[in-house]
Order: sequence, then C-alpha cells, then structure tokens
Amino acid sequence: MDEPDSEPPLVVVPGADPSARQLCFAWGPAEVLVCETLFDRAGTGHGAPSSSHVFVVRRDQDIYIQTLRKLFNESHGIFMGLQRSEEELAGKSRKAQLVQVSKNYRSVIRACMEDMHEAAVSTRDPALQGQYSTQVSILSAMELIWNLCEILFVEAATAGPLLLRLLDWVRLHVCDVDSMVREVLSSESPSKHKLFWNVVDVFVLQGRMDEARHLLSKEANANPTSMNMYKILDDLMKKMPVPSTGNTQTLTELELKWQHWHEECQRYLQDGTFASNPHMESICKIMLGDEDAILEKKELMTTWYHFLVTRLLYSHPTVKPMELRFYAQSSMDLFLGGESSPEPLDMILMSAFEFEMHQVIKECSIVLSNWWFVAHLTDLLDHCKLLQSHNLYFGSNMREFLLLEYASGLFSHHSLWQLGVDYFDHCPEYGRVYLELHIERIPLSTEQKALKVLRICEQRQMHEQVRSICKIMAMKALRNNRLGSALSWSIRAKDAAFATLISDRFLKDYCERGCFSDLDLIDNLGPSMLLSDRLTFLGKYREFHRLYGEKRFPEAARLLLTLMTAHIAPCSFWMTLLTDALPLLEQKEVIFSAEQTYELMRCLEDLTAGNPDKQKFQDDDVETTKVEMLRLALARNLARVIVKEGTVEGS
Repeated sequence: MDEPDSEPPLVVVPGADPSARQLCFAWGPAEVLVCETLFDRAGTGHGAPSSSHVFVVRRDQDIYIQTLRKLFNESHGIFMGLQRSEEELAGKSRKAQLVQVSKNYRSVIRACMEDMHEAAVSTRDPALQGQYSTQVSILSAMELIWNLCEILFVEAATAGPLLLRLLDWVRLHVCDVDSMVREVLSSESPSKHKLFWNVVDVFVLQGRMDEARHLLSKEANANPTSMNMYKILDDLMKKMPVPSTGNTQTLTELELKWQHWHEECQRYLQDGTFASNPHMESICKIMLGDEDAILEKKELMTTWYHFLVTRLLYSHPTVKPMELRFYAQSSMDLFLGGESSPEPLDMILMSAFEFEMHQVIKECSIVLSNWWFVAHLTDLLDHCKLLQSHNLYFGSNMREFLLLEYASGLFSHHSLWQLGVDYFDHCPEYGRVYLELHIERIPLSTEQKALKVLRICEQRQMHEQVRSICKIMAMKALRNNRLGSALSWSIRAKDAAFATLISDRFLKDYCERGCFSDLDLIDNLGPSMLLSDRLTFLGKYREFHRLYGEKRFPEAARLLLTLMTAHIAPCSFWMTLLTDALPLLEQKEVIFSAEQTYELMRCLEDLTAGNPDKQKFQDDDVETTKVEMLRLALARNLARVIVKEGTVEGS
C-alpha cells in the first residue's frame, strides 16, 4: 500500500520575521529570491518598517560546497566515457564494463568521503565540522546504496555469487572491526583482552573464518585445556562450504556439502562438545543459523542488513535474488523488533532488496541532499536496459528527467555550468531546449567567459544565442568606449544595424581626433565589411588613407571619388571627404582628370545647395573657408587638366 504524500518541507529564511513582515518570492532558474514587503495584512493602512533584505534560497546547496567539487568533476568524466562507449558495449563484455563503470563511480564517492573526513578533522570551526560530518554521513549512505544496486541490478549476481557479493558489501560498509583487532592484538595477552570474543564473533558474523581461526589459535595456546574444543571448532570453520565465483561446483553440489556440514555442526552441539565454553558454543549456534544466537550479537552487527547477510550465510547460502525480499523484510522485523521505526535509509535498502528500482530512485530523490546520486545511478541503470518499464512514472524518460534536474543545478554555479552543458547534450528530448534557456542566463562577466559560452553555442548551431551573446558583449564594449571590440562583436553577431552604429562612432572619433583607433581590425575587415553600407564605407575610407600613405595617388583619387558618387558615405561626412581631396588637387602632378574634377565640383555643389541647414552652413566661417578653398583648388586643377589634355591632343 502506498504511503500518503507528505507535505513539502518549509524553508526557514535566516533573518526574516514572517510574523512582522509579508514575504514575497520569485523563482529563478535554480533558486528562489525572497524579499520583505510593506504589504499590510491587518488592513490598518500602516505597513511594517521598510527593509532592504533580499534572501536567496538555493535548491541545490551542495553545488557550492568546495570539497564536493571532486565528486562533480570526476564523475562527469565517467559519465561522458559511458555515453561514448555505448556503441561498444555489446556481448559478454557489456556487463563487465558496466560493473567497472559502477565501481569507478563508487571510488569517486569514497575518495570524496575521505577528503571530507580529513577536512572535518583538520578544521577547528565547530560549524564546519558539523557540516563536514553531515556530508561524510551522506556520502557513506550514497556508497552503501550504490554498492547494493551494483550487486543486485548492474552485476545481477546469481544464486551463490550473490551471497559472496553481499558479504563483501557488509564487510566494506557496515561494521569496522579493524580498530578492535588492532587493540586486541597489540595487548600482551590477546585472548585475555575484554574485546577478544567480540572480535571473534564479528569475524564469524561476517564469514571471515580464516581471521576467526587465527584469533582462536591464540586462545588455544593460552588455554591448553580447551585445545580439543578448539580443534573441533577450527575444523568445522575450515570445512564450511562457501559459494565459489567460478563454475567449479553447481548449486546442488554446494547445497549437499552445506547440508552435511550443517548436520556435523548440529551433532557436536547436541553432544555438548562446547558446553564448557559458552563463547565457542555461541559460535557453533551462529554457524547453525540459530536466529536467537545471532540476535544476541545485535550490538556487534548494528544494522538489520548485517543481520540479514549473516542469517543468509548460515541458513540459506544459495539464496536466489528474487527470494531476498522475504528474508529482508523478516530480518528487519526481527532485528528492530518494534523498538524503532525504519529510517529512510532502511526503506531505500528494502526497496532495493525488493527489486523496486523506481522506488529506490524516488526515495533517494527525496532523502539525499542533491541530484548527483539519482541522476548518475539512473543513467547507469538505463544503460543496463533496466528502466524501460519505469518511464511512465515521470511522463517521459526518467533518466532524462533526472539528468535535466542535475544539470540545471550545475548551471547555477559560476564554473560547474560547463559540466552541465555535456549532461544537456545527452538528453535527446529536452536537453537542447534546457541548454538554450540556461545558456542565456549565464552572466557574461568577462570577455574570456563570453568567448567560452559563444564557442559552446557555435558548436551546437545555436544561432539565436550566438547573436544574443555578441550583441550583449558589443553593447558592453560600446559603453566602455572600446570601439574595436564592439565592432568585432557586432560583426560576429552579423548585426548590420549595430555595425552601422559603431561605424558612425568610428567616423565621429576620426573627425574629432584626426586618426583611426583599432587600425588592425579595420585593415582586416575583409568580406565582413559587406555587412552594412556604413561598415563598407569605413573599410574603404581606411583603404583610401592607406593608398595615400603609400603615395599611390591616382588609386587613392579614384577610390575617394567612388566613395563620393556611390552615396554610401553619410552626408555629414561629405565635407571631410572633399577636404581629403585637397592635398591631391594641390599635387604637382595632375591626379584628377577633367571628368573627375567635374564630379567633385558637382558633389561640392550638392553639399552646399542641398544641405537642409544651409543658412547655418553659410554662417559658419570655418565651413565657408573650406568651401572657398575647395572651389579654388578645383578650378585650378581643372585649368591644369585642360591645358594638359589640350597639349596632349595638339601634339
């Protein structure tokens, strides 16, 4: 029966007083902004005192914990490797490769947990110590759950090897006996140590018979009277049948051997062989699978799942995967005995033993503090082809749903967002849409970051986002009067209107200063100058100056005249162009032909006669002087041309 949905947890906003002020909020891409308002709930017309506090409530706080960066960065590489190798995973090697991927994920969790533990030990800040200790507990639970899922789902261990994997799982995660062993062995008389029999019991409970026999040999040497009992118990431990990882024996053979061994243990217990030594008698009862005897060691096992594995070891070593659910439920009931209700971790593990993958993922999503675990575990299970029947719970693809949530959290971080891009790339249904929405919200704080974002967009043909980024950066550069950078960004955005605006600024700057800035950029515009007429004019006008500087006067004159007659120059710049013609008109050698001179004259008359502000133009002494100088220069040039051309024709 499904449990009723619990109410969502309340978010406590530090520093806010909801009883005194009205709080309003707005959702961001990965956070909630909460602010205090003057809203009058009592209707008295007098609001609460004004406040300038704005609170940020993040939905994935773990993203900002520095010590978890290793978890996010290194697991990203494993994730990408798994996506790339999907086509290669085939045949018998497929399962082995997926198991190795799972182990790689677990190794990252464990490395991160060790780093967090070291940080907790080294810091003197009690608040940080508490934070680190909490994270160590969370990471430990994550590895515990992941390892069990690896055994049951990824490796899909069969009867026989299944028990061996569960024993390894218990030994690794549940009871750390190493410190007790060191304390016992370092004492002068280990067999007399108060923890001696506790250590032996733990070894037996975990199926570590060789280590238990080694310790018991010390007891036998210290007490020769118990030598006979020791030899019998040692022989029973030595002969205990255990499943093998290879195909050396069938399950039937194992069950037969185990039955004979079990009967031998039963016979010695009934004969009272160990009656004089309660400790050895207790060990014999445990090996017989006596639940009461095993439960007496409850404090040494600490958890119901340790009790489950011990119980299976000594009562049903050939347990099949689908039988686990029954043993798991009864073991939990026996171990807890109604004294306490199951914790969330217990329920997650129980769901795994019941092979309810969807329930495992759902409960982990609720309990764990970030999306990392469920996103990567679900992706791995999806590659194992295990989730096809569970997608209906999420309306579409469960793997994609969780990856989108995880990647969205990464995008709220100033540097981890780059990892999020790759996760979105591997969400075929909605990944592109999510990436487009999130990429637009990245603060383009530096030009280097903008180029990085731009490269990502260009690689994915996100043309709208490319234009948007270029426009934003062009505006920033323009506000800072960095015309070259602004022009470069506008060209990259293919924004003709903005390129025209910046070209005008370049021309205005030239008029004020008498020279161009960012010459390298203007000299190398190439085909980009065709983006707008004004940009074309800017490039060609700069080319005129280059030709003039190289003393290629005829070419410079033809280009200048083309700029005048093609009408791509702004009207406000015509006088500048005509003024630029003066040095060419005054050259010793005749540069402009008669026809070109007439064209220049017509342009000058059009400028003076067609100017809408003609009166002001005539009243300006400087402009009047320029016009008179131009007319004089043009007349003199025309006279020289006529004489020259007449002489040529006469000869």
